Amino acid sequence: MKRTNIILYLLILAIRLWAQEPTDSVAMEHEMEGVAVTAQRPLIKNDIDRIAYDVEHDEESRTLSVLDMLRKVPMVTVDGEDNILVRGNSNYKIYRNGHLDPNLTRNAKEILKTMPASAVKRIEVITEPGAREDAEGVNAILNIVMMDNKKIDGVTGSVSGSYNTLNNANAGTYLTTQMGKAILSVDYGYNNMSKKMTANHGYTERTFLETGHTQQIVTEGKNPGNLHYVDVNASFDIDTLNLLSASFGGYFNKVNVQGSGTTSMLDDAGTPLYRYDNSYWLPSYNHHSWEGRLDYEHKMRRKGEQLTLSYMLALTRQHSKQEDHYTNMLNAPFDYTGMLLNSREHFTEHTFQADYVRPFSTEHKLEVGAKYIDRRNSSNNGQEYYDVLLPSVMTAFDHSTQIAATYADYIYNKDKWSARAGMRYEYSFLKGSYPGGDEAGWDKHLHDWVPQASMKYQIDDRQSLKLGYTTSITRPGITYLNPAVVSTPTRVDFGNAHLVSTRQQTLLLTYMYVGQRMTLQFAPHYSYYHNGIVSKVYSQGDVRYSTYGNNLRQHRLQLEGYVQWKPFDGTTLASNLNLTDNHAEDTASGLTQHLTSMFYYVNVAQKLPWKLVLTAYAYGQLGRTPMNIYSYSKAWHGYAFTLQRSFLKEDRLTVRLTANAPFRKYQHEKTRTTQGDILGWGDTAHVGNGRFFRLSVSYRFGRLKASVKKTETSIENNDVVGGITKNH
Repeated sequence: MKRTNIILYLLILAIRLWAQEPTDSVAMEHEMEGVAVTAQRPLIKNDIDRIAYDVEHDEESRTLSVLDMLRKVPMVTVDGEDNILVRGNSNYKIYRNGHLDPNLTRNAKEILKTMPASAVKRIEVITEPGAREDAEGVNAILNIVMMDNKKIDGVTGSVSGSYNTLNNANAGTYLTTQMGKAILSVDYGYNNMSKKMTANHGYTERTFLETGHTQQIVTEGKNPGNLHYVDVNASFDIDTLNLLSASFGGYFNKVNVQGSGTTSMLDDAGTPLYRYDNSYWLPSYNHHSWEGRLDYEHKMRRKGEQLTLSYMLALTRQHSKQEDHYTNMLNAPFDYTGMLLNSREHFTEHTFQADYVRPFSTEHKLEVGAKYIDRRNSSNNGQEYYDVLLPSVMTAFDHSTQIAATYADYIYNKDKWSARAGMRYEYSFLKGSYPGGDEAGWDKHLHDWVPQASMKYQIDDRQSLKLGYTTSITRPGITYLNPAVVSTPTRVDFGNAHLVSTRQQTLLLTYMYVGQRMTLQFAPHYSYYHNGIVSKVYSQGDVRYSTYGNNLRQHRLQLEGYVQWKPFDGTTLASNLNLTDNHAEDTASGLTQHLTSMFYYVNVAQKLPWKLVLTAYAYGQLGRTPMNIYSYSKAWHGYAFTLQRSFLKEDRLTVRLTANAPFRKYQHEKTRTTQGDILGWGDTAHVGNGRFFRLSVSYRFGRLKASVKKTETSIENNDVVGGITKNH
């Protein structure tokens, strides 16, 4: 036997011998001849395409929110500022009951703070989606499966609120009621982004290799505003075989962006060439996004056979006006004293989908379906100058994408073996036009075949091994495509209307051990793509130009690890790690970048007397993380502490105190640019990620034993990057 095999065997044997006491399990006691026999129900399950955490049977779900429960889920991390990462990054989508919830995806931490964990059945991390959604272009899917098939008396739900020392306030409610065969749930929340919470200040230095000049920029700013979100879900059981469900939700974000800075330019000897001060503000900025969905599910007489028909409408509207004023100008390389940027972006999408599932026996199942998407983007950008005879610039651009897709997925389960294989075909028609007649329109036809396959072997009751292969497609959004030129004295930005979709292939191996005392997971995977969308930055004189291109070739090797261990009664340690070795090349410029980094998250929870629970978090990034082919961000770290106690009958009232980074005022974001036409570095200090103390209160009422039923399959469109987002 090879040495590596011997070491692996001894490691597995040691883990199994060590496992003595329950950790991620719930005890069920039975009396038998005077002896109490305790069986353990595992809370973590590893399936062919996903990892599931059983929230329903976790005793702590009565007092926690869904956001709190996410801290227990493998491959998911929630830091002290409640930012959620899945598999170490933010490129994921959130489903509710098996289909995309755009509102929940965009506002996850706000909504999940107010949603009680007692309303959730389980949380799933879908690591290897089937052919049905395989081309949708995300690293992972987080699926929140709600309670169903229970009775509700009256109105049940929860209300919650929080306030911290940076004057940041949050409030929300989650309500559910049942009226005969109909069930209705409503989420509503409000987040006040204060001036103190959004304050930041920074310093950037750039050296232009063409001229040898050095630019120095000092900035400070804040982005106070208000965010409202709402999500309404309804279902109606027509009969035992037919289910109709509908949802409507969205958010409205209005922000008062404001800031100031000083820009200086020095020659290669350090002699000042020019300088000026600038102040900016957005007198008008608002962003709102809404989506509505309707699903009909018909179950056949054969168990597991069903047909689902779905329709979804998604709308996004964004409008901003930014004013810049320049003062204290000394030899400034421009004549105007200010400018006005006016931008409007609209996004409308219609999606129709049909899915059919047909089991042929207990071992074989076939899933087939078709989807059609009609996606339309439009943008209007105007730029005006103050106190100078320069013409105003106005650019209008329309872009549409029509996608027709069909798929087939085969699933096999027998004894210790599970397998899944599928193929997806997508036809895309892209069209760009310029209503102002600035350029000639264009169109493209694309054909994509998207294969996927995975296989799982259950070694024994505790161990499993899984191998998966996936292909995904990412399409550029309006932000990347918009050719409108936005100019300032120091930079020029514009999109590229001729970008095409990116194709990525991934090979993933996952080992999982679910024991009584410890849960372990190791998941190495390799991904590759050759025509990725890359930022293109170059200089002309002392001006920085930025756009995008399909010139990125990337190889990425990652190792994901998860550990949850209960060394003593009342003590739980959980950790997620993501080690990444990234090699990227810009095929147009020939520039390459090879960086290694690791994201880590450690959570230690301890139960104390008087029903107190003390939790400590540590998280951060080690090494250098790529930002683009030219730049990377340096290591950073964060930490937080929480103290929680529940009161009243059934622990309905929960109070929590949080201390975020109590020994550090700011969180610094440090970057370096080491290649290209422009070299430099930057340091930005964020107040909201530094020291603050927060009081949170939540109260549950009624008996929440059900939620809105949803069809088991529905629509999810996750293939767009560089589109309209709530953050500007």
